[in-house]
Amino acid sequence: MYTTDELTPAQLDTLSKFRKRLYDEDILHEGDTIGTDDGTLLRFLRARRWNLDASFSMFSSCQRWRNTVEGIGIDKLYEEMDPLDYPERKAVFDCWPLWFHHTDKQGRPLNIHFFGDLDLPKLYKSCTPNQHWKSILVNAESLTREMLPAASRKAGKPITSVLVLVDLKGFGLSQFWQMKSLARDSFQISQDYFPETMGALFIINAPSGFAFIYNILKPWMAPETQAKVHILGSDYKSTLLETIDASALPKYLGGECTCGEFEEELKETGVTKENERCRYSAAGPWREGRTGWGPISKKRAERLQGSLENQAVTKDIDSLNAEVSPNPLVEEKVEEPVKA
Repeated sequence: MYTTDELTPAQLDTLSKFRKRLYDEDILHEGDTIGTDDGTLLRFLRARRWNLDASFSMFSSCQRWRNTVEGIGIDKLYEEMDPLDYPERKAVFDCWPLWFHHTDKQGRPLNIHFFGDLDLPKLYKSCTPNQHWKSILVNAESLTREMLPAASRKAGKPITSVLVLVDLKGFGLSQFWQMKSLARDSFQISQDYFPETMGALFIINAPSGFAFIYNILKPWMAPETQAKVHILGSDYKSTLLETIDASALPKYLGGECTCGEFEEELKETGVTKENERCRYSAAGPWREGRTGWGPISKKRAERLQGSLENQAVTKDIDSLNAEVSPNPLVEEKVEEPVKA
């Protein structure tokens, strides 16, 4: 948690100077979607160990990336691709499964990766590599733009990091070679442009050959990131339940959650199996009051609008009928002719 309450007078002074310099040099502006709050600025200061110049350089590079990524900038990209609703989402989740799912006992969003199902050749038959990369970018952006603020509102306190859970059941070297470049690029994006957002990384069901894989991954991770990694075997349930409530942990990982409340909604996207619901539901406080802008969200909005219009027409017809129809319980008065 990054709040000013835990800072020393010297750190508070550095934070104040950092903010002033970012505004004075036109790097940060009110309303910037990177965030202008203390928590955001503190993430960059901590990532560079409170070195003001290094933190300023890191923040400046991040803003340049945000303004230029994919030739349109992250704001435009996010506007074009709803991370919870885009045409290729099911194909991506089938072959590159990673998703947000509830929060842990500290209030941190839970981000689950299941790499046993990883199959990029299959994915790229229905989704271009570039579209897949865009989905990775908006997923990373959604953490700081939507997930962490929603988790903070639910917890009633600042939540600034995520708990990442990587399940390697069924994962092998052939799959690692498929994802090696993407994994490296994803690590780079996370560390350079979304620093200090990973609170902990649990790796479960690590296969016997994982030591070889991890030795390749380690150089891509900052020392601070490496210190947050916990590698578990198949006996992980008790460890996870110390950190995550059973009601928030998917059933297939030893918890109780099946996301049954989303059963009817998910059928619309082709998800019918119980053990798949948690993967596709995006369950968590970020769904509360959220209006999506992807194709499924638009169809639902159109159906709702049509239903409301039909209700309004029916109500108008009923009102009109009530005005013109005689009341059978009241006799119609017939005026008698005037006698001469």
